[in-house]
Amino acid sequence: MKHSNLLNRKISAYIGAIICTALWGTAFPLIRLGYMRFNIAQSDIGSKLLFAGERFALAGTLVFLFGLIFYRKPLIPRTGDLLPIGVLGLVQTTLQYLFAYIGVGLTTATNTSILTGTVSIISVVLSGIFFRQDRLTALKIAGCIIGLFGIVYVNIADFSVDSVTFLGDIIVLMSSLSGAGGNIITKKVSKNRNPTTVTAWQLFIGGVVLLLIGLICGGRTDPTSISGVFILLWLSLVSSVSFLLWTELLKRHPVSRITVFMMLVPIFGTVWSGILLGEDVLNINNLISLAFITAGIVLVNVTAEKCPLPPRRR
Repeated sequence: MKHSNLLNRKISAYIGAIICTALWGTAFPLIRLGYMRFNIAQSDIGSKLLFAGERFALAGTLVFLFGLIFYRKPLIPRTGDLLPIGVLGLVQTTLQYLFAYIGVGLTTATNTSILTGTVSIISVVLSGIFFRQDRLTALKIAGCIIGLFGIVYVNIADFSVDSVTFLGDIIVLMSSLSGAGGNIITKKVSKNRNPTTVTAWQLFIGGVVLLLIGLICGGRTDPTSISGVFILLWLSLVSSVSFLLWTELLKRHPVSRITVFMMLVPIFGTVWSGILLGEDVLNINNLISLAFITAGIVLVNVTAEKCPLPPRRR
């Protein structure tokens, strides 16, 4: 298929990863707007989880519809595929967002932004452990450190480490670990399987579990205007398109090549917040942060066997 050959190219992988992170970046301000339109209070974890569950279950449904149109048949996985795809949905969707929504309420937005930025680094490290062809190199480690510094740089003034936010920080870090683990599982699960089927079922399963947890916790989502419904639809569309493309890219390329671009998500989130919420984003600190993150992405993606880590002594 022509699109398959296109996605195998490095430049297509880079463009695709940037598109995914740009789409995920829109979620930052739109989730905040969504909470306002659905009367969800900042401390109402149950309603937040219900909102997230609706978003991802609907996203999975949209991918099902896409598959039905594109392949002209339902996306029915083989019996033996349900367990690994279900595990992926629980890790990448349910656990990642469960920890995220709980943790955000127990720590600061700054700490959350920095800790969320560690997903790329954890993914690169785990990829070096689980995939021999994606081994760690000195350049990859340097790129991760430089990229993380870019995220820390723009947030360092408000970063805090104290007993009040410690529990929240740990929970947000668990969300990052779940996201990174999801990237590794996606690479393994998508091998020899249809990425569209994998994406549809993992989003739907993960979303339904979130939805049930939200209902058990007493969550409610009551849209106050039609704009709230459109926000939920957009968030679902963003999730369906970005996760479908992300799964395709992880299937065809080394995990480190793709996941390092997740460092751009906070930057795109800041840009979209400026556009949609009128926040100030055109300042020197954001530009410096973007420069460091870009340098980190470039270093991780440099094909250089000149700087491998020394082999372990036996």
